[in-house]
Amino acid sequence: MRKTTIIIALALAAPAVFAQDKPAAPAAMQTTPAAAPATTTGDPVIISAGDLIVHKSEFEAAIKTLPPEYQTFALGTGKKQFADDFLRMKLLAAEGMRNNLQNDPEVVSQLNLMKENLVATAALKKIESGLTVTDADLKKAYESNQREYEQVKARHILIAFKGSAAAQPGKKELTDAEAKAKADEIRKKLVAGADFAELAKKESDDTGSGTRGGDLGSFGHAQMVEEFEKAAFAAKAGEITPVVKTQYGYHIIQVQEHNTTPMAQVRDTLEKNLRQKAVKDALEAMKEKSKATFDQAYFAPPPAPKAESMDAPGEKTKVIPAPASKPATKPAPKSGGKKQ
Repeated sequence: MRKTTIIIALALAAPAVFAQDKPAAPAAMQTTPAAAPATTTGDPVIISAGDLIVHKSEFEAAIKTLPPEYQTFALGTGKKQFADDFLRMKLLAAEGMRNNLQNDPEVVSQLNLMKENLVATAALKKIESGLTVTDADLKKAYESNQREYEQVKARHILIAFKGSAAAQPGKKELTDAEAKAKADEIRKKLVAGADFAELAKKESDDTGSGTRGGDLGSFGHAQMVEEFEKAAFAAKAGEITPVVKTQYGYHIIQVQEHNTTPMAQVRDTLEKNLRQKAVKDALEAMKEKSKATFDQAYFAPPPAPKAESMDAPGEKTKVIPAPASKPATKPAPKSGGKKQ
């Protein structure tokens, strides 16, 4: 597969317009043969084909319109390949000019759209360059979302009850009451000083963490099932929680550490997010100020597909009603309490 975008494809493709909030990068093309700049020692002619010449500055300017990952290739090992593509585009453009294709309505429409896209890109860059994110802004954003940066390091022992996804094949199945009683008994032993890791290896129905002495490592909010997360984050370091019931069984949790990711580690992400939000807000304000309206009939969602008939041949058609929508459910967590 070629490592660079063929410039002919870029030249002939319709320009990409706004995707999400930001205009797409313009294609690397020229719509007319460029007038050759004055030849100087610093700007030599590097390609010539009949009357067509390409100066170094023009060639390198075309490369700069490519995505950064392609620029490196086009200025390095792919320079000659890119030059071949660039020349083909120039020759095709010159041929098109001779056939007056620059005045073809479709071409004119695409050129106008490309011009607007280029100007929009420049306007967006101007907005971005005018944004300032201060240390106070970063601190406020960090403190407002501190919950996202909290983690707990913990281990647990799980006692599954009959019907639980964590119930182990070949092992005696416990009723809910039996599982609860067993978990309570294990917790008493732990509080009295029993070795947590040994009991986890011997008793836990979470075989994954059980082989590691119940170790779950560190996890943040929304990574565990709700009951498990609530108990773990509420417990102090070193504390063994009361027995916690989840869909997998009964958990005895020991919290080992509470940690918070320092602001310095997330500073770049915070700044990026704040800048993106500021740009989005600026574009939204621009749209609001313009009092934009949309033709509701044209932009109406497509009609829902008709229900298929379930009748046998010759029977009267019966339409099966669509089932009532249900609230979205959370992803099923693993037996250790972690969500998938």
